[in-house]
Amino acid sequence: MSRLRIAPIVEGHGEDNAIRILLQRIWIELLGADWVEVIRPIRSKRTKIVQTRELARAVDLAMLKLRSAESRDPAMVLILLDADESIPCRLGPELLEMAKAHRGDADLSCVIANVEYETWFVAAAESLPEYLDLSRDERVPGHPEEQRAGKAWVQQRFIGVKYSETVDQPAMTSRMDLRLARERSPSFDKLCRELERRLG
Repeated sequence: MSRLRIAPIVEGHGEDNAIRILLQRIWIELLGADWVEVIRPIRSKRTKIVQTRELARAVDLAMLKLRSAESRDPAMVLILLDADESIPCRLGPELLEMAKAHRGDADLSCVIANVEYETWFVAAAESLPEYLDLSRDERVPGHPEEQRAGKAWVQQRFIGVKYSETVDQPAMTSRMDLRLARERSPSFDKLCRELERRLG
């Protein structure tokens, strides 16, 4: 059986609510694994979490939560942030190195959503007709990260009063086509690969 326990560290209110749904879907639906427990995310402001002291505090808290439950299942700490204006291939390794320097005893991973979490929705836009009006588009961005399509792109096409991260991120996460997102978004593929490494 492929079992895993994950303690996520995130920056936004939307990710706080959506990350459990996302990780469960990837682990079970996409990777075909058996069971995953995603504990309540540790949330910190972006300006703080990129600093050594705050990152160390968040990792310590994540490890404390993982160890508070008596379980022999494999466990990992996942740092998930938006790239925004940062370069993912630099920010990700830098944060992971900082975290590993502080807690060499932990299974740590860092994934940077390029450009934003919403970019993964853009990558799977055709699977979200209840939320996104694509009638104005000749075609959906085939490479949303290169085209820097993220939250603003979603907001402009959102069906409803106004896009809300806390309300709509979890709902859209539960409906998005994971395979399509993985095909079009290298950073989403990175997240999937990080979980794949923990299989079996």
